[in-house]
Amino acid sequence: MSLSVWLGALEQGLLWGAMVLGVYMTFRVLDFPDLTVDGSFTLGAAVAAKLILSGYDPWLALVVALLCGALAGLVTGLLHTQLKVAPLLAGILTMIALYSINLRIMGQANLSLLRAPTIFTWIKGYAALVPLGPFLLGLMLVALVLVLLYLFLDTELGMAIRATGDNEQMIRSLGVNTNTMKLIGLAIANALIALSGGLIAQYQGFADIGMGIGMIVAGLAAVIIGEALVGRQTLVRALLAAITGSIIYRAVISLVLQLGLPPTDLKLLTSLIVVIAMAFPLVRRHLGLKTLRLRSEQGAAAKQSNEDL
Repeated sequence: MSLSVWLGALEQGLLWGAMVLGVYMTFRVLDFPDLTVDGSFTLGAAVAAKLILSGYDPWLALVVALLCGALAGLVTGLLHTQLKVAPLLAGILTMIALYSINLRIMGQANLSLLRAPTIFTWIKGYAALVPLGPFLLGLMLVALVLVLLYLFLDTELGMAIRATGDNEQMIRSLGVNTNTMKLIGLAIANALIALSGGLIAQYQGFADIGMGIGMIVAGLAAVIIGEALVGRQTLVRALLAAITGSIIYRAVISLVLQLGLPPTDLKLLTSLIVVIAMAFPLVRRHLGLKTLRLRSEQGAAAKQSNEDL
């Protein structure tokens, strides 16, 4: 693979990082299987693209996309907390509704941004920054999101949200309104996912109605890969693991495409990556126990041999 391909994978991993952090928020922090992701990612892309084509500032388009994503998360949360809809079904209902809403926003199935100004347009004015511009911009945005998310989750409110996912009954007995915690957590998660959608739309130069399909699986794959390699013993490591997993996942996708895998098989590959990543900790634990058992047996044999002598 050429350097440009690896750099492209790194750029995409960073820009998709906000989406992976959103998936981490729902599945790990809240322990809420939220399937809104596929719809809220496209929502962010659709809102950002439509506003840019309407003449609005690209940065303002990202802010509005983020707010719209938060609103989508609130809808899922209200379906679950107020109407007592199961988490999976609540996410599916919102995702299905967002498909029509996204079509309404865009007015068609695809919007092109190739001739429109984006947050990456300024790079063209600096010839030296053209190769590394998207990478540097993605790195700064991901670093900002990481710091803000860490600071929030380390506050009293953030700890209450984390405790809601860890042990809902316990934190409720302490007087915390777990329904409110779920609403806030889902809003933040889907805001990050929509922000990523807006970034990807500007990076790729288009917004498409189908660009969010399978995004939940990709997000899960990145989270699991990152946790398998980096771990999640602390909050900092867990957040860094999500970004690391996002970069590695995109690098794997780029590699297999370079090796000749048809793009139509990408969803199958994503599913296989998730299965392998989920099985990795189990295999590692099994091999670790087997190694310890072998060492103990060898130690016992050596001890017996010494006694015989």
